[in-house]
Amino acid sequence: MKSILTLLSLLFLAACTSDSIPEKTEPVGKSIFNGKNLDGWKISNFGGEGEVTVKAGEVFLDYGNPMTGLTYTGKTPKINYEVELEAMKVDGNDFFVGLTVPYNDTHLSLILGGWGGVTCGISSFNYSDASENDTTFVKMFHKKRWYRVKLQLMKSRIRVYVDGQKLVDKEIDGQKIHTRPEIDPSKPFGISAFETQAKYKNIVIREIKDIPFE
Repeated sequence: MKSILTLLSLLFLAACTSDSIPEKTEPVGKSIFNGKNLDGWKISNFGGEGEVTVKAGEVFLDYGNPMTGLTYTGKTPKINYEVELEAMKVDGNDFFVGLTVPYNDTHLSLILGGWGGVTCGISSFNYSDASENDTTFVKMFHKKRWYRVKLQLMKSRIRVYVDGQKLVDKEIDGQKIHTRPEIDPSKPFGISAFETQAKYKNIVIREIKDIPFE
């Protein structure tokens, strides 16, 4: 009997100890797309933009001539935050993610699938586009497949993840950061596609701490 009571006591103690240790979770984020309509957003005035529709928790951007996009009308952080979303290239051969965001007192754009559908990077550093600076990478994106995209914007560095894989880890060391003029209708925060049909869902912004560049 004594051994049974001891065993039960140990099991109870283990259960209590397990419950008292909180699971490690990501910081709470703010969802900025409700999946029902375009409340909080407006269609970016690029000129020649295609149709934008919302259905079943997803927003669909039809072909633009050349671009279709959405601009967020709410407030966003300017530094030490991250943007996470799911994106799909439905059809087309150019970028399906043109994510333009604030960075301190300027802006930058994450481009995925540009220049023939495989070139990616951040525009722009020291007047060099995403296709020609040290954030450039090449990745094949399959049509009609969801990709999980995360862009982290910290004081000391910028990181890009696709499906959990870190593809950019850029030190910020006084370089000039800016965007191309044609992306201005996306500012201060917007997402666009170039001659490509795209879908997006689960768009979240969360504040994060700076991680010094090593």
